[in-house]
Amino acid sequence: MTQQGKRMQISKKVALKEGGRSLMIAVALAAGLAACEPRISTHGYVPNEQILNRIEPGLHNRLEVAQFLGTPSSTALFGAETWLYITARREEYAFFRPEIIDQSVIAIAFDERGIVQEIAGYTLEDGLIVDPISRTTPTYGKQLGLLEQLVGNVGRFNTEGQSGVSLPGQ
Repeated sequence: MTQQGKRMQISKKVALKEGGRSLMIAVALAAGLAACEPRISTHGYVPNEQILNRIEPGLHNRLEVAQFLGTPSSTALFGAETWLYITARREEYAFFRPEIIDQSVIAIAFDERGIVQEIAGYTLEDGLIVDPISRTTPTYGKQLGLLEQLVGNVGRFNTEGQSGVSLPGQ
């Protein structure tokens, strides 16, 4: 092989390495940007406008409303009996807390006889944010760190020939 042929082969290898390197960088950047894409999820009752328009105050009762819309997301705890149908759209970036970007609440108030008295709709613009599951239940016990979780079972496995179960009387 001539000197010029060797130089051509070397330059092709260098070009392939540089092309592969830039391809890897492009893939890494694309994956990084995709990870920043927000995840949008819808929670709760999504109302059907046609069915909702069929409910008329003074005409329908609780049973009929439950047949049209299903069970409510929540009920009011004070005053007249009111059923709440709540829809929330949340946006979440990677590991950050989700943020409510849209919410609608349909409140159906009943009189003492169980007849629909009023139907009202609220959105975030009305300043009403309903988050019925925002509280957390405390758990007692030891909080494990990442390293303890990863290596916590080392040495806890049964040795060969032992069942690891002790029966009463043994």
